[in-house]
Amino acid sequence: MKIETILFDLDGTLIDTNDLIVGSFQHTIKQYADREYTEDEIQAFIGPPLRDSLMKIRPDQVDEMMDTYRAHNLENHDRLVQAFDGVYETLKKLHEKGIKMAIVTSKLRDTAIKGMVLTKIDQFFDVIIGLDDVDNAKPHPEALVEAMDQLKANPMTTLMVGDNSHDVEAAHNAGVLAAGVAWSAKGREFLQSFDPHYMLEHISDLEKLVEEE
Repeated sequence: MKIETILFDLDGTLIDTNDLIVGSFQHTIKQYADREYTEDEIQAFIGPPLRDSLMKIRPDQVDEMMDTYRAHNLENHDRLVQAFDGVYETLKKLHEKGIKMAIVTSKLRDTAIKGMVLTKIDQFFDVIIGLDDVDNAKPHPEALVEAMDQLKANPMTTLMVGDNSHDVEAAHNAGVLAAGVAWSAKGREFLQSFDPHYMLEHISDLEKLVEEE
């Protein structure tokens, strides 16, 4: 069946926030952790809700760490965040074709909107599901189901696009198609191991995908 709806993760999928996120973790870890963390260890924190990741560092000071992380993140946001190559152009074309689109992110809604406005992609989305809109984060299917409900979408013709295992697993759990992105900071091999139906080499691959029957 032809794809009529696309659900997108945000960070690492449409907008490049890797340097911002890594920098925010490093800043927070330096203040609270009892040891240094490697780049690989920090990369493993990216994707799950912030609280879950920080619990692994200092469970007794999670609230303070979240405040420190978010303050650093907001202060450096506009300097470090940009859309990946071709994102604006591709979203514009999909929007013009009448493809229904939503953002499904593990970030708080307001923080997500900030990045979308900065990169000028907010105009293409009527539905944004943030962490504060659901009880269960990805890979639980709740956020995807909520987005589809709001878009009045058919799961059979819906595709979830993301850069992390949580996105692919959430798609499987929601009964929709899954596409990984080869530009993921996690690496394409890592994503491939979770069996997405598609692997996008460039965001513009979606233009061909929506034409397929």
